[in-house]
Amino acid sequence: MFQTLLLDLTNWDLVLDANNNIAVASAPYSLAQDAASAIQTFLGDCFLDTTLGIPYLTQIFGHNQPLSFIKQQLVTAALTVPDVVSAECFISSVSNRGISGQVQVTSATTGQVSVTTFSTVNPQGTG
Repeated sequence: MFQTLLLDLTNWDLVLDANNNIAVASAPYSLAQDAASAIQTFLGDCFLDTTLGIPYLTQIFGHNQPLSFIKQQLVTAALTVPDVVSAECFISSVSNRGISGQVQVTSATTGQVSVTTFSTVNPQGTG
């Protein structure tokens, strides 16, 4: 069973359960949330593995990349989540200031599809 800490969709921060403990998300939603976290990770930001993440600052924000390139980067990141066998990303907004959309992932174990939103903001705020 795949579990992760449940994050609030608005602030992408921890939330409490009914007993005031840190809430936990279980599969299948945990897979979608972990995929959204992978999508929001900037290349080089993972301290223990700086090869993880999306090259937002070097290849996406401030660059005129085709939407297909951006979507492929997002899908590739989502597929790094254990038990995710397929992923599809839908972009609702893209600019030099950020990207937002929805990710749908399929579990290799159960075949279930789960969905969540993502939003990545350019820390440099250019554009």
